[in-house]
Formats: sequence, structure tokens, C-alpha cells
Amino acid sequence: MQLLNQDKLIDELITLFESQLSAPNFRSQSTRTKILETIQKNLIADISAETKNVSILLSDLRGFTAMSEKYSPLLVIELLNRYFSRMSEIIDKYDGVIDKFMGDSIMVLFGAIKSSSDDLTNAIACAIEMQMAMSEINHISQSLGMENLYMGIGVNTGEVVAGTLGSDIYREYTVIGDQVNLASRVEAHSLRGQILLTENSYQLAKDKIEVGEVNKVYVKGKTEPVTMYELKRIKHPKDLTVPLREIRKSPRVAANIPITFQKIDQKKILTETFQGIAVDISYGGLYATLDYSIAQFSEIKMKVSLSIIGSENSDIYARVLKCEKIDEQYHAHFEFTAIDEKAKKALKAYVDQMI
Repeated sequence: MQLLNQDKLIDELITLFESQLSAPNFRSQSTRTKILETIQKNLIADISAETKNVSILLSDLRGFTAMSEKYSPLLVIELLNRYFSRMSEIIDKYDGVIDKFMGDSIMVLFGAIKSSSDDLTNAIACAIEMQMAMSEINHISQSLGMENLYMGIGVNTGEVVAGTLGSDIYREYTVIGDQVNLASRVEAHSLRGQILLTENSYQLAKDKIEVGEVNKVYVKGKTEPVTMYELKRIKHPKDLTVPLREIRKSPRVAANIPITFQKIDQKKILTETFQGIAVDISYGGLYATLDYSIAQFSEIKMKVSLSIIGSENSDIYARVLKCEKIDEQYHAHFEFTAIDEKAKKALKAYVDQMI
């Protein structure tokens, strides 16, 4: 048996006690029954496996690898706890159930324990409010001298197998299946500040939402390309708009700057290094020429030489948005996912100087 939501249980018990304390029959069987019912509805017992239609929200922080390298484990844990605490409040507000925390990732279920016609719209509204709350998280981080973090979110709706998994020593209620894997693949393709919807989620919610770019990509485990929709806004039951990402506001300037980078796999930095030339750069990304192809959505750790403005090589974390072959060279678009304050200022000064 697993406690589903400790904070919610405590809040409900406090409310119940406050309402019953002044009653003359506080120790009555009726009060005991109410307490038992409150506890039971916040517990998960052994639940037989069953197929259910659920909406799955997966979020992941961009730039967390760089953050964890730079700061002490204590500061990182404090940051994560601030982040998880705020996100949990929003998830609970929309009746989501946190399936698990995985490092800096959150997996949330809508409709697994109790189904509702609002499960998908709740998941979408929840995702938008989570993105809106990142400004609060970053405001606190900035006051502590830490860099901003960004979050990517994927939402998928489909049939899963739900039930209790584990042993007598430890068990949990969870969901498994191809739709969970698809949600994970979609989230992995989301950029900072972005929310991506699968085809299933889009078709079910299209009358209540607005989307932007539509992209078809090949993902692991699928033979056909998967369609992903960038969420912009939900109109019902509450009008919410996804915050504009910083990169879209940035000017771009021509450049001729050497770059060196290493690929990141499963949040581990690989040893092999690659070189290229940045020919176009902005506050939030760059466009480079390479002698080789690099897979779309690859994560990298990059060194950019900004010695022209007196800065040493700076480590920048980035993601590949697109890579295509033009004539005899490959042209790649990179979006920065994490950059320290010193490098950010140097980069801005360079761009501003060149405008």
C-alpha cells in the first residue's frame, strides 16, 4: 500500500479536525469513519492490472547537467526541492497524480486513478502553468546567484496498463506501455520552455487549444515518423498561454567563431570532441558549419571562443534543432540550454557590439 499524496492527506485531516473539534461528539463513530475515509482515499492498495485511457505529462529540466556540475550537491538538492514543491502544487491543483520523480524529471498521470472528461485539458493547462511557474523558480535562483533553468514538457494520451507493481517490501501504482514510451520520446524532443503534444492529444483537444509549429520526427521504437504539435494556448476551461521563450526575442549577427563540442548521452558527457565554425550567433543559439552530420535533437556541451571580446572559452550546453547538408558542408542550428552568467554577458556584449 502506498501513500498517494502526503501533503494533501495532511491538509484534508487538518481541515477535518478543525471542523470537528468544536463538536460535542468529536470522538463519535461518525468522526472516526470520516477520518478513516480521508486516509483510505489517499492510499493505494493492491490494484489489479487493467487497461485505461490516460493522459501522461512528462517534464524535464534543460541545463540541469551544467547546474549540477557547477554547484554543490546541497545547493542542487535545495533547488530541486523548490522546483518539485512548486510543480507539485500545480499538479495537485489540476488533479494530476505524480507517478514518480526521476532525477530532475517528473511523470504525471491524469485519469489513472479516477477518470474524468477533463483529464486531457487538465494535463494541458497543468503543463502551461508549470512553464509559467519557471519564472518564479528562476527569480529565486537569480537571487541566490544561480543561473536560469528551462523546462521541456511532452503530453500524450492513450491506452496503458495500470496497476500495482512491486513486492511486499515495496510496491507502487504505475502505468506501463507503448504510450508511456511515446510520451517520453516526445518530451525528449521538446526545447526549453516548450510543450509538445502527440497526435492523439492534439486530435482530442484541438477545439480547445492553439498550436504553432508541427513537426514530424523519427523516434526510437517507431518505424513511422511521429507528429508533434507545439502548444501555444488553451482556451477552455481556462485561458492560458505558454510563455514566450527567450530565444525568439534575440537578434542574430554574422560571426566566424571556432567551436568545439562533445555529445551528451543519457546526461553523460562523451569524450570524443568535434569542431566547427559558428557563422551566425544570437543570445540564445548559433548556426554553425561542420564537416560531418549530427543528429537532430542531440544534446551537446560546447566551447565557444569569445576571445575577441576578452573572454576565455566558455562552456555552453546546447541542443541541435536541425542539421542539413548544403553543398559539401553540414549546416547545424543549435539552441543553448544552459549558459553561465559570465558567458551570457560576454555573448550578449559580442552580439550587441556587432549589431
